[in-house]
Amino acid sequence: MATSIPETMKAAALDHFGGPEVIGIKTLPVPQCGDDELLIRVGAAGVGVWDAWEREGVMADMIEGGPRFPYVPGSDGAGEVVAVGKDVKDYKVGERVYAFVLGSPKGGFYAEFTAVKAKHAARIPKGMKVEQAAALAADGITALRGLEDHLKLESGQRLLIYGASGGVGHIALQLARRMGAKVLAVASGKDGVELARRLGADTVVEGHHGDVEKACRDFAPDGLDAALVLAGGDACQAALKHVRQGGRIAYPNGVEPVPKGPKGIEVIAYDGTPSQKILGRLNELIEAEPFHLEVSHLYAMEEAARAQQEVLKHHVGKFALRIH
Repeated sequence: MATSIPETMKAAALDHFGGPEVIGIKTLPVPQCGDDELLIRVGAAGVGVWDAWEREGVMADMIEGGPRFPYVPGSDGAGEVVAVGKDVKDYKVGERVYAFVLGSPKGGFYAEFTAVKAKHAARIPKGMKVEQAAALAADGITALRGLEDHLKLESGQRLLIYGASGGVGHIALQLARRMGAKVLAVASGKDGVELARRLGADTVVEGHHGDVEKACRDFAPDGLDAALVLAGGDACQAALKHVRQGGRIAYPNGVEPVPKGPKGIEVIAYDGTPSQKILGRLNELIEAEPFHLEVSHLYAMEEAARAQQEVLKHHVGKFALRIH
């Protein structure tokens, strides 16, 4: 079943890997919708710090069959379903979805249309705008996998989120609170501290200039039960000394320098891998009470190169590209 779909589309794509200057607006064929896929008319695409790595070719080994050019980046986004593969039973044309795609030979979300595996998509949570949902998949999956799969967070536990004002961090803060945990948020800048407070952190400290160790002692005199590390540095290492014996530390692959825990404390590196189950759980938690996804800057698709440069500088929440 399909709606009227054009043969070509605009995309922010690259002819070879390299710096921001390799991204340009191109006219490309609309990808075909496979039997187990959805074809999405993209409303907006998320812009992550890892998009620069994708553009530079660092993630080329993850692309099924190797990279094909022109190459369309963008691992998460949201929009409207315009075609449904014949093996897909759970979605229909016209539904609003967000999804995760990485390593697909058909390209990513920096385009007017994207084909994604149906199992890597979910309906946009109630009350969420398309540009917010566009920035949800990669960061939301990473946040939830860290909290539930690796930290095994329980109600009443005291959790440190280091990097709480970033894309993953501000989502993890809200998820952890609705899982019943107490949260010490280490945020960056005045704007980051303000965001973490607004989102319900029990204690907030600024990571560059605040007394992070004192905040840890005051927040958890008997030691932290868990720490989700989303940024590195000396203050982070000092904070991790306050994780109690039997506690856990987790961080997504890509955090530099790699965090080290006290002797005897398990430190877990992980990837934010998508699945139908994790997306369903993410939506369940988000829809349990009002949820805020901070899109601090919305760029035009033509500004994709600029967005990829600016996402590497200080900002809160997530960036997104307006596509349609």
